[in-house]
Amino acid sequence: MEVKMVLVIRKDLKMRRGKEIAQSCHGAVGAILSQICSEDGNRIAHFDKPTKEWIDGVFRKITVVVNSEEELMGLHKLATELGIRATLIEDNGLTEFHGEKTRTVLALGPEYDEKIDQITSHLKLY
Repeated sequence: MEVKMVLVIRKDLKMRRGKEIAQSCHGAVGAILSQICSEDGNRIAHFDKPTKEWIDGVFRKITVVVNSEEELMGLHKLATELGIRATLIEDNGLTEFHGEKTRTVLALGPEYDEKIDQITSHLKLY
């Protein structure tokens, strides 16, 4: 079984390419850090089996797009229900969103293909 991380980017926001890349990086890093540090900042360093395999493998990442916050949040809800790690990135709005916090990217996984494909295989590749 192969493992991957899927980064879901909101295209409706029309972010600059660099902003999309930075937000996606926040998602990828956040997904891994969520397993290293607890919410109170203490180190817990416990990787689940898919993450260990992903780190030991090729760090496969797939980038797909959605066209609304509703789509993004629907995927977040479904992933959570299926037990798939879902790291939601909310930009502070300091550069592109006129001071408004904005949900930009959802990082899913790392997770086994067969599990994550249940909710992402229909999405368009970036």
